[in-house]
Amino acid sequence: MKVGVLALQGDVREHFVSLQEVGANPITVRRLSELESIDALVIPGGESTTIALLAQTFHLFEPIQKRIAEGLPVYGSCAGMILLADRVLDATENQKTFGGLDITLRRNAFGRQVDSFESDLNFRGIDGELRAIFIRAPWVEQVGPNVEVLASVNVHGTEHPVAVRQGAVLATSFHPELTNDYRIHRYFLEEVCGASSRIR
Repeated sequence: MKVGVLALQGDVREHFVSLQEVGANPITVRRLSELESIDALVIPGGESTTIALLAQTFHLFEPIQKRIAEGLPVYGSCAGMILLADRVLDATENQKTFGGLDITLRRNAFGRQVDSFESDLNFRGIDGELRAIFIRAPWVEQVGPNVEVLASVNVHGTEHPVAVRQGAVLATSFHPELTNDYRIHRYFLEEVCGASSRIR
């Protein structure tokens, strides 16, 4: 299995290292030929509007949309989650997404950079708690009938999903690539991509 990391902006190196740590041999994706060669894609955290703009500049936007629609396994963290959402609240003007997740997502839901925080989460399908880092993170307001909520955060008595999956599309509003805990990347490869025999 060939896993690509969309390398236009954001936590590219961190995702690259996390994938290596769980036994994958990732490549960076900046060109159409690289996108066409991969079996799965990771969209990193960063600035969703910048990543979308650069994807258009590099003529990758529509090809990525097409591959996701065709069933390419994809994982997005934070900005990557925004880019996978079908609907975005508090979006910037003309904000575009690749789509693929039947969710309504609120951008910067937890507040500004100074409101960044860490929390321990229970993630369905992973044993034990995960330490999750939230940086100007979104949360999910609504999910479609085929979307599975894998983890949530309670804010003022209301549960907000922060990890969701719909078939081959996985997204978290937090940044596992910024920790030394590689269980989310292993989950993506084993459970979403079905690559268990190749991953240590």
